[in-house]
Amino acid sequence: MKRWGLLLLRRVGLFSALFPLVVAAEITPIVIGGSLGLTGKYEQLALMQKRGFELWQHQINRQGGMLGRPVELILKDDQSDKKQAIEIYRNLLDNKKVDLIFAPYSSGLTNAIMPVVESHNIPLIASGAAANMLWEQGYKNLFGLFLPASRYTVGFLEMIALSGITEITIVTANDLFSQAIADGARKWAEDFGLTVTFQRDFQKGERDLLAVATEIAAYTPKVLIVCGHYNESIDMLKALEKVGYQPPLYFATIGPALEKFQHQLGEQAEGVFSSVQWSSQALHRKEDGELFVQPFIAEYGVEPSYHAAQAYAAGQVLVAAIEENQSLDLDALRKKLSTFHTLNVIGRYGVDATGRQVRHFALNSQWQNGKLEIVWPAELATSQPQLNISQQ
Repeated sequence: MKRWGLLLLRRVGLFSALFPLVVAAEITPIVIGGSLGLTGKYEQLALMQKRGFELWQHQINRQGGMLGRPVELILKDDQSDKKQAIEIYRNLLDNKKVDLIFAPYSSGLTNAIMPVVESHNIPLIASGAAANMLWEQGYKNLFGLFLPASRYTVGFLEMIALSGITEITIVTANDLFSQAIADGARKWAEDFGLTVTFQRDFQKGERDLLAVATEIAAYTPKVLIVCGHYNESIDMLKALEKVGYQPPLYFATIGPALEKFQHQLGEQAEGVFSSVQWSSQALHRKEDGELFVQPFIAEYGVEPSYHAAQAYAAGQVLVAAIEENQSLDLDALRKKLSTFHTLNVIGRYGVDATGRQVRHFALNSQWQNGKLEIVWPAELATSQPQLNISQQ
């Protein structure tokens, strides 16, 4: 009797131990798909976004998933190419392989896939796009996560205007995002009483910027604003070095926000300004360090850039909207994303009637002594800006 009783208990115990796994296996996951430029010109930035999405996924699943269901990610490599991105999203949505979608990196690719997104009437949080024109197309399903590109230079222009500087030079790649930054810079320069003495466009993807640098050097500008992505921020500095001219104040978008920028340039990175949507040095909430920054470093061995934080924040906003609705209904999700306000790792979320983000603001940074410091706004600054006015 004892032997059979012990055997029965063992069998019952084994079944009890396996039962949660059996139940869990029967729960259908919530599948979220999308693409990122994991190869090609956006590789460095898209990799950061992929890591941000994956960290969010791992954490939300450890917490029980969304609506009690695990989250599965399908992130394809669009090779930083519009046609590839369109094909990926069309395949994911036409074949009903996903319940929800995350956005690709860049304004150009996001704009390219929006007709597909709109045709399926599925809400999309723009976690890697900020070109103003995206919210001028009448899209009903596009919701901005962070500051529009036209406002990227506001903090920097305010700083230099207050310092007594009166003239600037602007050069820009000719893609949607970069052009939006340049257009905004010109507008805000006028508002701050600054004169644009020279401006020039160049071909997106062009790596040899020697001809542009030669033109810039002829004007000997004191302030140079470079509108582009990672490659442009690096290539312009190298081209200026070749022609023997270094503007006292150099501002570039995207690239200087990455640690790789300083690793690649060394001393040449010193003093470079940029605009960042988020920084681990200026957290909006203390708990975000333990929630996002420390786990990211532990997992990947590097500090997260704001591109990683944006992806992670997109997941947070999506969870907040779905959990409040207690539903995956797309109409309810669209309405919630249109109307609610919430906090996330990069700050506040809240959009206007077009879906454009209106509650978030950017920070301004500068490389000082090998460290990326926040220099504006003053209440979140980790260091004072070094404007090198004596060099003028």
